[in-house]
Amino acid sequence: MNRFGIRKDYHGYLFITPFILGFLVFGLYPVINTLTLSFTDTTLMSREASFIGLKNFQRLFADDFFMKAVRNTWVLWILNFIPQIGIAMLLSIWFTSARLRIRAVGIWRALFYLPNLLMPAAIARLFFSLFSFYGPVNQFMVQAGILGEAMHFLQDISVTRGIVVFIQWWMWFGQTVIILMAGMTAIPIHLYEAAMVDGASGFQMFRRITLPLLKPILIFIFVTSLVGGMQMFDIPYMLTDGRGSPVYSTMTNNILMYMKFSSSKGHIGAASSVGVLVFIMTSLCAMGIFYFLRERD
Repeated sequence: MNRFGIRKDYHGYLFITPFILGFLVFGLYPVINTLTLSFTDTTLMSREASFIGLKNFQRLFADDFFMKAVRNTWVLWILNFIPQIGIAMLLSIWFTSARLRIRAVGIWRALFYLPNLLMPAAIARLFFSLFSFYGPVNQFMVQAGILGEAMHFLQDISVTRGIVVFIQWWMWFGQTVIILMAGMTAIPIHLYEAAMVDGASGFQMFRRITLPLLKPILIFIFVTSLVGGMQMFDIPYMLTDGRGSPVYSTMTNNILMYMKFSSSKGHIGAASSVGVLVFIMTSLCAMGIFYFLRERD
């Protein structure tokens, strides 16, 4: 006991030590090391590296490929997140509705969540095989008379982007449904009962009760989806030739970072600068989400 009457027990520190060590080694150190490398001209094929200041960042902003990668990343994320949150919200309302009383809700949730258990790279290669020139989609459409001849689907910008967006939405909307349902079921039922007594409509209850009380859940969904979207790599990479074809229309931030890292000289410094800018951009957008969805008096 100390002079404040508080007993000191150090056993808890032993239990959190593995987490702290893991965070320092695999979390904090890579961030600091990446930031340090971004100010150097480090490559895989040289032992020595020199400090070059902001030259890597200047080259990035002067590079059309970087600006195109940023635009592609945002377009692909927004196009898959809007239907993801919209359909997940609609399904969550249906599954938690006391009026509809949908049966076997647990089975439906499990079915919607199943795609999230699959490997994104495997799904991307599956869709690559389906939509290749000699793939099943071309065979079916030609034999059915829908197409006069086989089509190069993956050389069409709209089709390729559409496939990436669909895979991203299909694999993650089930998890969003479960999170939203958990938030909705935690809202006290007496709030809805009081609103019904006052004559509120279903839309008014959703707008005035459900959405305001779901703000913490929505912040979590927005931020985690944003972080995942800005790190999009495996699906567009495996679906195309690894460079975001056609015409770099699916080249994302992480694909550009990998291209710089895996170039002939392996520009680690240039690749690190991409990672730093993506980190800054994601952090600023996350803070904006926290600000606009914060609780107001």
